[in-house]
Amino acid sequence: MKRFALAVLGLALATGAVAAPKPCEELKAEIEAKIQARGVTSYTLEIVTNDEVHDQNMVVGSCENGTKKIIYQKNDR
Repeated sequence: MKRFALAVLGLALATGAVAAPKPCEELKAEIEAKIQARGVTSYTLEIVTNDEVHDQNMVVGSCENGTKKIIYQKNDR
């Protein structure tokens, strides 16, 4: 029974760590790596507050417990 309780406690702690919010800069770097892997060379990623988002279609990430967004804009050549 003690093993089961320890397993449940360990799983609960591990789940909490996975669900922890990411810092904006870390999430931005991950998104940037994915964009570059697809061969996109001319784009802008910007971290903004929720109030600064004018077009929800530009949002590619949310960070700092949902208080900030990462927006993407492809730049024309």
